[in-house]
Amino acid sequence: MSELKVYNSLSRQKEVFEPVTPGYVGMYVCGPTVSGESHLGHARPYVTFDVLYRYLTHLGYKVRYVRNITDAGHFEEEGREAEDKISSKAVLEKLEPMELVQKYTNLFHWAMLQFNNIPPSIEPTATGHIVEQIEMIKKLIAEGYAYERNGSVYFDVKKYAAHYDYGKLSGRKIDDLLEHTRELEGQDEKNNPADFALWKAARPSILCVGKARGAKGFPAGI
Repeated sequence: MSELKVYNSLSRQKEVFEPVTPGYVGMYVCGPTVSGESHLGHARPYVTFDVLYRYLTHLGYKVRYVRNITDAGHFEEEGREAEDKISSKAVLEKLEPMELVQKYTNLFHWAMLQFNNIPPSIEPTATGHIVEQIEMIKKLIAEGYAYERNGSVYFDVKKYAAHYDYGKLSGRKIDDLLEHTRELEGQDEKNNPADFALWKAARPSILCVGKARGAKGFPAGI
């Protein structure tokens, strides 16, 4: 079998790829947020991983390629309130949120076919795994690495860093991260500016096609 060398973010150098289980490879790729049409910038990573998928298969590995579809979620942006982009776009297009999701998922799949990308082995959706996400967040809260504030849940970066080497892969030091992270508008409920949302509380009501959507919250940034 030929060798494949990949860059290791931990060691900061290229190394010969060796799977955890000989002969098998698990590849997870963060998929698109289907709130609008994809562009060339969105396509680049999927073309890249398609090449990797093909080469791993060529080397004789049995590859399980998982690529998710983000079909719900709040997103934090500088100086703006967290927004459920899918619900907001559904209002503009006068569609139910899941109609919008299906429309842009279909368009994404069509775009991938134009690049001759091979479909993934599994394509889970964010909404299909809400229960698992809630259980993971509950566990983080129970272990003291996350906290609830006004219906939202945040990951406590400083507390986690006290027990584990946070920033090891990125090479960033926790003290610098805490010191230089900018204070953004509407984030004063965090313990530290570097903390990030795991779950964002929904607004009192989100109107979509004239109907109130009574969601209690959404995973953040999924």
